[in-house]
Amino acid sequence: MQRAEISVRQNRTHMTKFSDLKLSPKVLKAIDEAGYESPTPIQAGAIPPALEGRDVLGIAQTGTGKTASFTLPMITMLARGRARARMPRSLVLCPTRELAAQVAENFDTYAKNVKLTKALLIGGVSFKEQDMAIDKGVDVLIATPGRLLDHFERGKLILNDVKIMVVDEADRMLDMGFIPDIERIFGLTPFTRQTLFFSATMAPEIERITNTFLSNPERIEVARQATTNKNITQGVLEFKASRKDREGSEKRKVLRALIDAEGDKCTNAIIFCNRKMDVDIVAKSLKKYGYDAAPIHGDLDQSQRTKTLDGFREGTLRFLVASDVAARGLDVPSVSHVYNFDVPSHAEDYVHRIGRTGRAGRDGTAIMICVPRDEKNLADVERLVQHEIPRLENPLGSAKAPAKEAEKPAEDAPKSEKPKRSRSRSRKSDDAPKAKAPEAANQNVADDAGKADKQSSDAPAQAKQEKSDAERHTKRDGAQDGKKDSKRNDTRDNNRSRNDNRGGGRNDNRGGGRGNNDRGGNRVVGLGDHTPEFIELSFAERPDS
Repeated sequence: MQRAEISVRQNRTHMTKFSDLKLSPKVLKAIDEAGYESPTPIQAGAIPPALEGRDVLGIAQTGTGKTASFTLPMITMLARGRARARMPRSLVLCPTRELAAQVAENFDTYAKNVKLTKALLIGGVSFKEQDMAIDKGVDVLIATPGRLLDHFERGKLILNDVKIMVVDEADRMLDMGFIPDIERIFGLTPFTRQTLFFSATMAPEIERITNTFLSNPERIEVARQATTNKNITQGVLEFKASRKDREGSEKRKVLRALIDAEGDKCTNAIIFCNRKMDVDIVAKSLKKYGYDAAPIHGDLDQSQRTKTLDGFREGTLRFLVASDVAARGLDVPSVSHVYNFDVPSHAEDYVHRIGRTGRAGRDGTAIMICVPRDEKNLADVERLVQHEIPRLENPLGSAKAPAKEAEKPAEDAPKSEKPKRSRSRSRKSDDAPKAKAPEAANQNVADDAGKADKQSSDAPAQAKQEKSDAERHTKRDGAQDGKKDSKRNDTRDNNRSRNDNRGGGRNDNRGGGRGNNDRGGNRVVGLGDHTPEFIELSFAERPDS
Protein backbone atom coordinates (compact mmCIF):
# COMPACT_ATOMS: atom_id res chain seq x y z
CA MET A 1 0.00 0.00 0.00
CA GLN A 2 2.80 2.37 0.89
CA ARG A 3 4.68 1.64 -2.36
CA ALA A 4 1.52 2.30 -4.37
CA GLU A 5 1.03 5.68 -2.71
CA ILE A 6 4.65 6.64 -3.42
CA SER A 7 4.36 5.69 -7.09
CA VAL A 8 1.09 7.60 -7.47
CA ARG A 9 2.65 10.62 -5.82
CA GLN A 10 5.65 10.45 -8.16
CA ASN A 11 3.42 10.16 -11.23
CA ARG A 12 1.44 13.21 -10.12
CA THR A 13 4.62 15.15 -9.55
CA HIS A 14 5.70 14.53 -13.15
CA MET A 15 2.52 16.09 -14.52
CA THR A 16 3.33 19.25 -16.40
CA LYS A 17 -0.04 20.96 -17.03
CA PHE A 18 -3.05 22.01 -14.96
CA SER A 19 -5.33 20.50 -17.59
CA ASP A 20 -4.24 17.05 -16.40
CA LEU A 21 -5.56 17.69 -12.85
CA LYS A 22 -9.31 17.39 -13.69
CA LEU A 23 -10.14 20.95 -12.67
CA SER A 24 -13.29 22.62 -13.97
CA PRO A 25 -13.02 24.48 -17.31
CA LYS A 26 -13.85 27.80 -15.67
CA VAL A 27 -11.04 27.35 -13.15
CA LEU A 28 -8.59 26.34 -15.90
CA LYS A 29 -9.55 29.48 -17.81
CA ALA A 30 -8.79 31.65 -14.77
CA ILE A 31 -5.44 29.89 -14.31
CA ASP A 32 -4.54 30.50 -17.94
CA GLU A 33 -5.53 34.17 -17.65
CA ALA A 34 -3.31 34.46 -14.58
CA GLY A 35 -0.36 33.26 -16.67
CA TYR A 36 0.28 29.88 -15.05
CA GLU A 37 0.85 26.72 -17.05
CA SER A 38 2.53 24.06 -14.92
CA PRO A 39 1.65 23.13 -11.32
CA THR A 40 4.26 23.05 -8.58
CA PRO A 41 5.04 19.70 -6.88
CA ILE A 42 2.74 20.40 -3.93
CA GLN A 43 -0.08 21.42 -6.30
CA ALA A 44 0.38 18.36 -8.48
CA GLY A 45 0.31 16.11 -5.43
CA ALA A 46 -2.54 17.74 -3.45
CA ILE A 47 -5.15 18.72 -6.07
CA PRO A 48 -6.14 15.22 -7.37
CA PRO A 49 -6.86 13.64 -3.91
CA ALA A 50 -8.64 16.84 -2.83
CA LEU A 51 -10.95 16.58 -5.86
CA GLU A 52 -11.65 12.99 -4.86
CA GLY A 53 -12.91 14.20 -1.44
CA ARG A 54 -10.02 12.76 0.57
CA ASP A 55 -8.27 14.41 3.50
CA VAL A 56 -4.92 15.87 2.51
CA LEU A 57 -1.82 16.46 4.62
CA GLY A 58 0.58 18.72 2.70
CA ILE A 59 4.07 19.41 4.00
CA ALA A 60 5.96 22.09 2.09
CA GLN A 61 7.78 25.35 2.70
CA THR A 62 6.27 28.75 2.02
CA GLY A 63 6.49 29.96 -1.55
CA THR A 64 5.84 26.51 -3.03
CA GLY A 65 2.27 27.26 -4.12
CA LYS A 66 0.30 25.79 -1.19
CA THR A 67 -2.45 28.40 -1.48
CA ALA A 68 -3.40 27.36 -5.01
CA SER A 69 -3.18 23.69 -4.03
CA PHE A 70 -6.34 24.09 -1.91
CA THR A 71 -8.12 27.06 -3.50
CA LEU A 72 -8.31 25.46 -6.97
CA PRO A 73 -10.00 22.20 -5.89
CA MET A 74 -12.28 24.10 -3.47
CA ILE A 75 -13.58 26.36 -6.24
CA THR A 76 -14.20 23.35 -8.48
CA MET A 77 -16.15 21.47 -5.78
CA LEU A 78 -18.08 24.49 -4.46
CA ALA A 79 -19.30 25.48 -7.93
CA ARG A 80 -22.16 23.05 -7.29
CA GLY A 81 -24.51 24.10 -4.49
CA ARG A 82 -25.67 27.22 -2.72
CA ALA A 83 -24.80 28.80 0.62
CA ARG A 84 -27.32 29.53 3.36
CA ALA A 85 -27.37 32.51 5.73
CA ARG A 86 -24.77 32.36 8.55
CA MET A 87 -23.79 28.83 7.44
CA PRO A 88 -20.60 28.88 5.34
CA ARG A 89 -19.93 25.89 3.10
CA SER A 90 -16.16 25.98 3.52
CA LEU A 91 -13.70 27.39 6.03
CA VAL A 92 -10.07 28.46 5.60
CA LEU A 93 -8.05 29.24 8.76
CA CYS A 94 -4.90 31.39 8.51
CA PRO A 95 -2.49 32.48 11.26
CA THR A 96 -2.19 36.17 10.30
CA ARG A 97 -4.44 38.86 8.87
CA GLU A 98 -2.08 39.48 5.94
CA LEU A 99 -2.04 35.82 4.93
CA ALA A 100 -5.83 35.61 5.23
CA ALA A 101 -6.20 38.68 3.02
CA GLN A 102 -3.84 37.16 0.46
CA VAL A 103 -5.83 33.90 0.40
CA ALA A 104 -8.94 35.99 -0.27
CA GLU A 105 -7.16 37.64 -3.21
CA ASN A 106 -6.31 34.19 -4.61
CA PHE A 107 -9.99 33.22 -4.48
CA ASP A 108 -10.87 36.40 -6.34
CA THR A 109 -8.28 35.56 -9.01
CA TYR A 110 -9.24 31.93 -9.59
CA ALA A 111 -13.01 32.18 -8.99
CA LYS A 112 -13.74 35.16 -11.21
CA ASN A 113 -15.54 32.91 -13.72
CA VAL A 114 -17.55 31.16 -11.00
CA LYS A 115 -20.31 32.72 -8.91
CA LEU A 116 -19.04 32.13 -5.38
CA THR A 117 -19.38 34.38 -2.38
CA LYS A 118 -16.72 34.81 0.26
CA ALA A 119 -16.18 36.65 3.53
CA LEU A 120 -12.98 37.67 5.29
CA LEU A 121 -13.06 37.61 9.10
CA ILE A 122 -9.96 39.22 10.57
CA GLY A 123 -9.25 41.45 13.54
CA GLY A 124 -9.02 45.21 13.33
CA VAL A 125 -12.12 45.46 11.11
CA SER A 126 -15.65 46.39 12.13
CA PHE A 127 -17.89 43.51 13.21
CA LYS A 128 -20.88 45.12 11.51
CA GLU A 129 -19.59 44.74 7.95
CA GLN A 130 -18.50 41.16 8.61
CA ASP A 131 -21.89 40.30 10.13
CA MET A 132 -23.67 41.65 7.05
CA ALA A 133 -21.53 39.45 4.77
CA ILE A 134 -22.19 36.35 6.90
CA ASP A 135 -25.94 37.00 7.02
CA LYS A 136 -26.12 36.93 3.22
CA GLY A 137 -24.54 33.48 3.17
CA VAL A 138 -21.02 32.71 2.01
CA ASP A 139 -19.50 29.82 0.13
CA VAL A 140 -15.97 30.46 1.37
CA LEU A 141 -15.20 31.83 4.83
CA ILE A 142 -11.57 32.92 5.32
CA ALA A 143 -10.69 33.79 8.89
CA THR A 144 -8.13 34.01 11.65
CA PRO A 145 -9.00 31.74 14.61
CA GLY A 146 -9.59 34.51 17.15
CA ARG A 147 -12.03 36.55 15.08
CA LEU A 148 -13.87 33.42 13.95
CA LEU A 149 -14.53 32.38 17.55
CA ASP A 150 -15.61 35.94 18.40
CA HIS A 151 -18.37 35.74 15.77
CA PHE A 152 -19.37 32.25 16.88
CA GLU A 153 -19.67 33.28 20.55
CA ARG A 154 -21.81 36.26 19.55
CA GLY A 155 -24.22 33.85 17.85
CA LYS A 156 -23.59 35.25 14.37
CA LEU A 157 -22.04 32.13 12.89
CA ILE A 158 -23.06 28.48 12.52
CA LEU A 159 -20.46 25.92 11.44
CA ASN A 160 -22.75 22.89 11.04
CA ASP A 161 -22.71 23.09 7.24
CA VAL A 162 -18.94 23.26 6.69
CA LYS A 163 -18.04 20.66 4.06
CA ILE A 164 -14.39 21.60 3.46
CA MET A 165 -12.04 22.87 6.15
CA VAL A 166 -8.52 24.12 5.42
CA VAL A 167 -5.77 24.84 7.95
CA ASP A 168 -2.96 26.83 6.34
CA GLU A 169 0.52 27.33 7.87
CA ALA A 170 -0.25 25.03 10.81
CA ASP A 171 3.28 25.29 12.22
CA ARG A 172 2.90 29.05 12.36
CA MET A 173 -0.38 28.52 14.21
CA LEU A 174 1.56 26.47 16.73
CA ASP A 175 4.17 29.21 17.20
CA MET A 176 1.46 31.82 17.77
CA GLY A 177 -0.42 29.71 20.32
CA PHE A 178 -3.52 29.07 18.19
CA ILE A 179 -3.57 25.28 18.53
CA PRO A 180 -6.20 25.23 21.34
CA ASP A 181 -8.45 27.45 19.19
CA ILE A 182 -7.90 25.17 16.19
CA GLU A 183 -8.93 22.13 18.22
CA ARG A 184 -12.06 23.92 19.41
CA ILE A 185 -13.00 24.92 15.85
CA PHE A 186 -12.52 21.33 14.70
CA GLY A 187 -15.05 20.31 17.35
CA LEU A 188 -17.60 22.82 16.05
CA THR A 189 -17.52 21.51 12.48
CA PRO A 190 -19.20 18.29 11.23
CA PHE A 191 -17.31 15.05 11.60
CA THR A 192 -17.98 14.28 7.93
CA ARG A 193 -16.12 17.34 6.66
CA GLN A 194 -13.14 17.12 4.30
CA THR A 195 -9.93 18.47 5.84
CA LEU A 196 -6.96 19.93 3.96
CA PHE A 197 -4.06 20.47 6.35
CA PHE A 198 -0.86 22.28 5.30
CA SER A 199 2.30 22.89 7.29
CA ALA A 200 5.95 23.66 6.58
CA THR A 201 7.17 21.35 9.36
CA MET A 202 5.73 18.47 11.34
CA ALA A 203 6.25 19.22 15.01
CA PRO A 204 4.98 16.57 17.48
CA GLU A 205 1.98 18.76 18.37
CA ILE A 206 1.06 19.16 14.69
CA GLU A 207 1.35 15.43 14.12
CA ARG A 208 -0.92 14.78 17.12
CA ILE A 209 -3.63 17.03 15.66
CA THR A 210 -3.44 15.40 12.24
CA ASN A 211 -3.76 11.95 13.81
CA THR A 212 -6.79 13.13 15.79
CA PHE A 213 -8.78 15.14 13.24
CA LEU A 214 -7.76 13.78 9.82
CA SER A 215 -9.15 10.53 8.47
CA ASN A 216 -6.72 8.45 6.41
CA PRO A 217 -5.16 11.53 4.77
CA GLU A 218 -3.18 11.54 1.56
CA ARG A 219 0.27 12.71 2.64
CA ILE A 220 2.12 14.88 0.13
CA GLU A 221 5.55 15.91 1.30
CA VAL A 222 7.70 18.14 -0.86
CA ALA A 223 11.40 17.86 -0.07
CA ARG A 224 12.30 20.35 2.64
CA GLN A 225 14.18 23.34 1.34
CA ALA A 226 17.65 22.36 2.45
CA THR A 227 19.03 24.92 0.02
CA THR A 228 17.61 28.36 -0.58
CA ASN A 229 16.80 29.87 -3.95
CA LYS A 230 19.87 30.05 -6.17
CA ASN A 231 18.75 33.46 -7.41
CA ILE A 232 19.31 34.93 -3.93
CA THR A 233 22.77 36.27 -3.05
CA GLN A 234 23.27 35.74 0.67
CA GLY A 235 25.67 37.31 3.14
CA VAL A 236 26.13 37.78 6.86
CA LEU A 237 27.99 40.51 8.72
CA GLU A 238 29.40 39.44 12.08
CA PHE A 239 29.25 42.58 14.17
CA LYS A 240 30.52 43.33 17.67
CA ALA A 241 29.65 46.63 19.32
CA SER A 242 32.26 48.76 21.06
CA ARG A 243 30.20 48.60 24.24
CA LYS A 244 27.20 46.57 25.25
CA ASP A 245 25.02 49.61 25.95
CA ARG A 246 25.79 50.98 22.47
CA GLU A 247 24.93 47.81 20.56
CA GLY A 248 21.51 48.96 19.38
CA SER A 249 22.59 52.34 17.98
CA GLU A 250 25.77 50.98 16.40
CA LYS A 251 23.85 48.07 14.87
CA ARG A 252 21.36 50.48 13.29
CA LYS A 253 24.29 52.51 11.96
CA VAL A 254 25.69 49.35 10.35
CA LEU A 255 22.28 48.65 8.79
CA ARG A 256 22.21 52.09 7.18
CA ALA A 257 25.75 51.56 5.89
CA LEU A 258 24.76 48.20 4.35
CA ILE A 259 21.80 49.83 2.61
CA ASP A 260 23.97 52.65 1.29
CA ALA A 261 26.61 50.16 0.09
CA GLU A 262 24.03 48.51 -2.21
CA GLY A 263 23.27 51.84 -3.84
CA ASP A 264 20.76 51.84 -6.69
CA LYS A 265 20.59 48.04 -6.68
CA CYS A 266 18.40 48.28 -3.57
CA THR A 267 15.15 49.47 -5.08
CA ASN A 268 13.12 48.33 -2.07
CA ALA A 269 13.65 46.03 0.90
CA ILE A 270 12.01 44.23 3.79
CA ILE A 271 13.92 44.56 7.08
CA PHE A 272 13.07 41.79 9.55
CA CYS A 273 13.40 42.12 13.32
CA ASN A 274 12.71 39.47 15.95
CA ARG A 275 10.80 41.75 18.33
CA LYS A 276 7.95 44.17 17.71
CA MET A 277 9.66 46.81 19.85
CA ASP A 278 12.75 46.68 17.61
CA VAL A 279 10.53 47.00 14.53
CA ASP A 280 9.27 50.37 15.76
CA ILE A 281 12.74 51.54 16.84
CA VAL A 282 14.44 50.61 13.54
CA ALA A 283 11.66 52.18 11.45
CA LYS A 284 11.82 55.39 13.48
CA SER A 285 15.61 55.49 13.21
CA LEU A 286 15.55 55.04 9.43
CA LYS A 287 12.98 57.81 9.03
CA LYS A 288 15.10 60.07 11.23
CA TYR A 289 18.05 59.65 8.85
CA GLY A 290 16.00 60.27 5.71
CA TYR A 291 15.06 56.72 4.66
CA ASP A 292 11.49 56.09 3.47
CA ALA A 293 10.48 53.39 5.99
CA ALA A 294 7.39 52.25 7.88
CA PRO A 295 6.76 49.46 10.43
CA ILE A 296 4.35 46.54 10.27
CA HIS A 297 3.65 44.09 13.11
CA GLY A 298 0.78 42.48 14.96
CA ASP A 299 0.18 45.29 17.47
CA LEU A 300 -0.60 47.92 14.84
CA ASP A 301 -4.14 48.81 13.80
CA GLN A 302 -5.34 46.77 10.83
CA SER A 303 -6.06 49.84 8.70
CA GLN A 304 -2.50 51.05 9.25
CA ARG A 305 -1.09 47.61 8.43
CA THR A 306 -3.12 47.44 5.21
CA LYS A 307 -2.12 50.97 4.19
CA THR A 308 1.58 50.26 4.84
CA LEU A 309 1.51 46.97 2.94
CA ASP A 310 -0.36 48.49 -0.01
CA GLY A 311 2.16 51.33 -0.17
CA PHE A 312 5.03 48.88 -0.27
CA ARG A 313 3.40 46.79 -2.99
CA GLU A 314 2.63 49.87 -5.08
CA GLY A 315 6.19 51.18 -4.74
CA THR A 316 5.39 54.36 -2.80
CA LEU A 317 7.16 52.94 0.27
CA ARG A 318 10.78 51.82 -0.12
CA PHE A 319 11.55 50.07 3.19
CA LEU A 320 9.16 47.82 5.10
CA VAL A 321 10.38 47.09 8.64
CA ALA A 322 8.54 43.96 9.74
CA SER A 323 8.24 41.21 12.28
CA ASP A 324 7.66 37.62 11.15
CA VAL A 325 4.04 38.57 10.45
CA ALA A 326 5.36 39.44 6.97
CA ALA A 327 7.67 36.44 6.66
CA ARG A 328 5.03 34.03 5.34
CA GLY A 329 2.41 34.27 2.67
CA LEU A 330 3.15 37.81 1.49
CA ASP A 331 3.64 37.87 -2.26
CA VAL A 332 5.42 41.03 -3.41
CA PRO A 333 7.23 39.93 -6.59
CA SER A 334 9.59 42.90 -6.94
CA VAL A 335 11.42 42.90 -3.55
CA SER A 336 15.10 43.42 -4.36
CA HIS A 337 16.59 43.02 -0.87
CA VAL A 338 15.86 41.38 2.46
CA TYR A 339 17.78 42.55 5.53
CA ASN A 340 17.73 40.42 8.66
CA PHE A 341 18.43 42.96 11.38
CA ASP A 342 18.34 39.99 13.78
CA VAL A 343 19.23 36.36 13.20
CA PRO A 344 15.87 34.53 13.43
CA SER A 345 15.34 32.41 16.54
CA HIS A 346 14.00 29.53 14.42
CA ALA A 347 16.14 28.47 11.49
CA GLU A 348 13.08 27.81 9.30
CA ASP A 349 12.12 31.47 9.56
CA TYR A 350 15.32 32.39 7.73
CA VAL A 351 14.11 30.51 4.66
CA HIS A 352 10.69 32.17 4.93
CA ARG A 353 12.20 35.63 5.31
CA ILE A 354 14.64 35.57 2.42
CA GLY A 355 11.97 33.90 0.31
CA ARG A 356 10.33 37.34 0.01
CA THR A 357 13.04 38.25 -2.53
CA GLY A 358 14.21 36.45 -5.67
CA ARG A 359 10.66 35.48 -6.61
CA ALA A 360 9.37 34.62 -10.09
CA GLY A 361 12.90 34.07 -11.44
CA ARG A 362 14.20 37.48 -10.36
CA ASP A 363 17.54 38.02 -8.62
CA GLY A 364 17.52 38.93 -4.95
CA THR A 365 19.88 39.79 -2.12
CA ALA A 366 19.61 38.71 1.52
CA ILE A 367 21.92 40.28 4.11
CA MET A 368 21.96 39.43 7.82
CA ILE A 369 23.59 41.08 10.85
CA CYS A 370 24.86 38.72 13.53
CA VAL A 371 25.97 39.85 17.00
CA PRO A 372 27.92 37.50 19.28
CA ARG A 373 24.86 36.28 21.22
CA ASP A 374 23.21 35.16 17.93
CA GLU A 375 26.08 32.93 16.81
CA LYS A 376 24.22 29.79 17.93
CA ASN A 377 21.17 30.75 15.85
CA LEU A 378 23.44 31.46 12.89
CA ALA A 379 24.93 27.97 13.20
CA ASP A 380 21.38 26.51 13.17
CA VAL A 381 20.56 28.45 10.00
CA GLU A 382 23.69 27.24 8.23
CA ARG A 383 22.95 23.69 9.32
CA LEU A 384 19.46 23.97 7.80
CA VAL A 385 20.53 25.44 4.46
CA GLN A 386 23.49 23.04 4.41
CA HIS A 387 26.10 25.58 3.46
CA GLU A 388 28.10 28.36 5.05
CA ILE A 389 26.70 31.82 4.43
CA PRO A 390 29.45 34.10 3.04
CA ARG A 391 30.85 36.64 5.51
CA LEU A 392 30.69 40.33 4.65
CA GLU A 393 33.04 43.13 5.60
CA ASN A 394 31.75 45.98 7.70
CA PRO A 395 31.24 48.99 5.37
CA LEU A 396 32.14 51.25 8.29
CA GLY A 397 35.51 49.56 8.71
CA SER A 398 36.75 46.85 11.04
CA ALA A 399 34.19 45.98 13.68
CA LYS A 400 37.00 45.29 16.13
CA ALA A 401 38.46 48.80 15.92
CA PRO A 402 35.92 50.39 18.28
CA ALA A 403 36.59 47.63 20.78
CA LYS A 404 40.32 48.42 20.75
CA GLU A 405 39.62 52.09 21.24
CA ALA A 406 37.44 51.22 24.17
CA GLU A 407 40.28 49.20 25.65
CA LYS A 408 42.82 52.05 25.47
CA PRO A 409 41.68 53.71 28.69
CA ALA A 410 42.09 50.35 30.40
CA GLU A 411 45.66 50.12 29.11
CA ASP A 412 46.37 53.64 30.27
CA ALA A 413 44.87 52.93 33.66
CA PRO A 414 48.21 51.90 35.31
CA LYS A 415 49.70 55.25 34.27
CA SER A 416 46.90 57.10 35.94
CA GLU A 417 47.36 55.01 39.03
CA LYS A 418 51.05 55.94 39.41
CA PRO A 419 50.30 59.27 41.09
CA LYS A 420 48.11 57.37 43.54
CA ARG A 421 50.98 55.06 44.40
CA SER A 422 53.35 58.02 44.68
CA ARG A 423 50.88 59.75 46.97
CA SER A 424 50.65 56.63 49.10
CA ARG A 425 54.44 56.50 49.28
CA SER A 426 54.52 60.18 50.17
CA ARG A 427 52.11 59.47 52.95
CA LYS A 428 54.44 56.82 54.26
CA SER A 429 57.37 59.22 54.02
CA ASP A 430 55.37 61.87 55.83
CA ASP A 431 54.55 59.38 58.51
CA ALA A 432 58.17 58.36 58.95
CA PRO A 433 59.19 61.35 61.11
CA LYS A 434 56.16 60.68 63.25
CA ALA A 435 57.67 57.33 64.19
CA LYS A 436 60.10 59.23 66.37
CA ALA A 437 57.24 60.81 68.23
CA PRO A 438 56.83 57.90 70.66
CA GLU A 439 60.43 58.35 71.78
CA ALA A 440 59.78 62.00 72.50
CA ALA A 441 56.53 61.10 74.11
CA ASN A 442 58.28 58.56 76.31
CA GLN A 443 60.82 61.19 77.28
CA ASN A 444 58.05 63.62 78.19
CA VAL A 445 56.26 60.93 80.16
CA ALA A 446 59.46 60.20 82.02
CA ASP A 447 59.93 63.90 82.83
CA ASP A 448 56.35 64.19 84.02
CA ALA A 449 56.74 61.06 86.06
CA GLY A 450 59.85 62.57 87.73
CA LYS A 451 57.96 65.71 88.57
CA ALA A 452 55.06 63.68 89.91
CA ASP A 453 57.39 61.65 92.12
CA LYS A 454 58.92 64.82 93.45
CA GLN A 455 55.55 66.34 94.21
CA SER A 456 54.32 63.14 95.84
CA SER A 457 57.37 62.94 98.05
CA ASP A 458 56.88 66.53 99.16
CA ALA A 459 53.19 66.20 100.14
CA PRO A 460 52.32 62.77 101.67
CA ALA A 461 49.85 64.31 104.06
CA GLN A 462 48.01 66.05 101.25
CA ALA A 463 47.59 62.75 99.40
CA LYS A 464 46.00 61.14 102.46
CA GLN A 465 43.60 64.07 102.80
CA GLU A 466 42.57 63.89 99.10
CA LYS A 467 41.97 60.15 99.47
CA SER A 468 39.58 60.62 102.38
CA ASP A 469 37.81 63.47 100.56
CA ALA A 470 37.42 61.31 97.46
CA GLU A 471 35.79 58.53 99.45
CA ARG A 472 33.28 60.95 100.97
CA HIS A 473 32.51 62.44 97.54
CA THR A 474 32.02 58.99 96.02
CA LYS A 475 29.42 58.01 98.60
CA ARG A 476 27.63 61.31 98.38
CA ASP A 477 27.68 61.43 94.53
CA GLY A 478 26.43 57.87 94.26
CA ALA A 479 23.42 58.71 96.41
CA GLN A 480 22.77 61.88 94.44
CA ASP A 481 23.07 60.04 91.10
CA GLY A 482 20.34 57.61 92.20
CA LYS A 483 18.09 60.52 93.12
CA LYS A 484 18.77 62.17 89.75
CA ASP A 485 17.82 59.03 87.81
CA SER A 486 14.48 58.76 89.58
CA LYS A 487 13.75 62.45 89.10
CA ARG A 488 14.49 62.20 85.35
CA ASN A 489 11.78 59.61 84.96
CA ASP A 490 9.13 61.28 87.17
CA THR A 491 9.52 65.07 86.81
CA ARG A 492 9.37 67.66 84.03
CA ASP A 493 12.31 69.49 82.47
CA ASN A 494 12.25 72.32 85.04
CA ASN A 495 12.59 69.99 88.02
CA ARG A 496 15.29 68.03 86.22
CA SER A 497 17.14 71.25 85.45
CA ARG A 498 16.90 72.41 89.07
CA ASN A 499 18.21 69.10 90.40
CA ASP A 500 20.99 69.15 87.85
CA ASN A 501 22.02 72.63 88.91
CA ARG A 502 22.16 71.70 92.57
CA GLY A 503 24.07 68.46 92.07
CA GLY A 504 26.19 69.72 89.18
CA GLY A 505 27.28 72.87 90.96
CA ARG A 506 28.48 71.02 94.02
CA ASN A 507 30.36 68.51 91.91
CA ASP A 508 31.94 71.29 89.86
CA ASN A 509 33.10 73.06 93.02
CA ARG A 510 34.59 69.89 94.40
CA GLY A 511 36.50 69.37 91.14
CA GLY A 512 34.55 66.29 89.94
CA GLY A 513 32.51 67.93 87.14
CA ARG A 514 30.26 64.84 87.17
CA GLY A 515 27.01 66.74 86.66
CA ASN A 516 28.09 68.21 83.33
CA ASN A 517 29.65 65.01 82.10
CA ASP A 518 26.43 63.08 82.76
CA ARG A 519 24.59 65.50 80.49
CA GLY A 520 27.00 64.98 77.63
CA GLY A 521 28.84 68.30 77.56
CA ASN A 522 28.15 72.04 77.90
CA ARG A 523 24.60 73.29 78.52
CA VAL A 524 23.04 76.51 77.27
CA VAL A 525 20.85 78.07 79.98
CA GLY A 526 18.55 80.99 79.25
CA LEU A 527 17.71 83.87 81.62
CA GLY A 528 13.91 83.34 81.50
CA ASP A 529 12.60 80.93 84.11
CA HIS A 530 16.07 79.62 84.91
CA THR A 531 18.47 80.96 87.46
CA PRO A 532 22.11 81.19 86.39
CA GLU A 533 24.29 78.57 88.01
CA PHE A 534 26.83 81.02 89.38
CA ILE A 535 24.09 82.69 91.45
CA GLU A 536 22.94 79.38 92.93
CA LEU A 537 26.51 78.37 93.59
CA SER A 538 27.16 81.48 95.59
CA PHE A 539 24.25 80.77 98.00
CA ALA A 540 24.30 76.94 97.97
CA GLU A 541 24.78 75.30 101.34
CA ARG A 542 27.36 72.63 101.42
CA PRO A 543 26.02 69.43 102.97
CA ASP A 544 29.40 68.61 104.43
CA SER A 545 30.01 72.02 105.98
